[in-house]
Amino acid sequence: MLADRKYRVGVLGASGYTGADLVRLLIAHPNTEIALLTGERKAGMSLKSVFPHFVGYDIPDIISIDEVEWPAIELDVVFCALPHATSQDVIKGLLHSLNHSILDEMIVTTTADQANSLRSEVKVVDLSADFRLRDTETYAKWYGKAHDATDLQKKAVYGLTEIYRDDIKKADLVACPGCYPTAALLSLIPLLKAGLIKTEDILIDAKSGVSGAGRSLKEQNLFVEVSEAMHPYGIGSHRHMPEIEQELAVASKNDVTISFTPHLVPMNRGELETIYVKLEGNETPETLKAALLSAYENEPFVHILEGSIAPATRMVRGSNNCVINVFPDRIPGRAIIIAAIDNLVKGSSGQAIQNMNLMLGLEETTGLMQAPMFP
Repeated sequence: MLADRKYRVGVLGASGYTGADLVRLLIAHPNTEIALLTGERKAGMSLKSVFPHFVGYDIPDIISIDEVEWPAIELDVVFCALPHATSQDVIKGLLHSLNHSILDEMIVTTTADQANSLRSEVKVVDLSADFRLRDTETYAKWYGKAHDATDLQKKAVYGLTEIYRDDIKKADLVACPGCYPTAALLSLIPLLKAGLIKTEDILIDAKSGVSGAGRSLKEQNLFVEVSEAMHPYGIGSHRHMPEIEQELAVASKNDVTISFTPHLVPMNRGELETIYVKLEGNETPETLKAALLSAYENEPFVHILEGSIAPATRMVRGSNNCVINVFPDRIPGRAIIIAAIDNLVKGSSGQAIQNMNLMLGLEETTGLMQAPMFP
């Protein structure tokens, strides 16, 4: 891969919040050219008519996925910002063949030689949940349908960049973590790997801006429903739970069951997680913080705050940063970890571009060094 070349990039699902943030970040990326935008509900429209903040930029119009001429469009990277279950079928068409896809009629069929060419050349970064869970039976349990691309699941790399960097560099298919798992796992994995906290009684109280609920029209997301209020959802059954447990089990080499409750708060973007953990042996909040400082001392986007500064979403808004700090709990033998990210950047589109950079052999921080927006 050449660091000074332009890579042709496609965004499938560009009319959603995640897709829009991908476009926002890719516009300023020195090594990418946006060659394709798809969006079924907004097909035929210019992106600036869907998102007026893109006025003045030379960006392709949005088309339906059935209009895409695979593989003639010659993409280097495809970002899939599509709903779960849809991504696996589209990606299966890209990286294998278009046979047996539920979207057969939506994609122009390729020859076997063309499909093989796609397999070796196109890098795919999936932002849906379709390839995050290593066990396809677990996927079926939590998502209510069988996984239709089990062979690809075996090849997918979990895209938590700071933990799986070396694997991501060699991958053709990366499954980006969910926003809630990103903040939780960055906070907990180094501590479990070092044996500093117990695997039981991990409690995660998470809060996210309304953009995390997507852009589709839902009554519960109307202004009157979310303004001046905060409410929990997915209580005891949120689909990010098995994803968090999967990665914590890898880190601790033991099964882990968490308590996790997400809440929707009346802000556009941002995510804050307060995590309660039990300490092992004679460990203290100070040793936990020291372990996090050591784990992330050379990381460009994960920052352990000084002293007793509490992470807040205003510290990370619009950036690819994650800020973390550790505090003593008044209950002996426990500690409180707090983490903040922008759910659309480090929790989604920014992390996806961070992974793309690695997959293409580019400097990992390319296009992602924008400072947080404040106020």
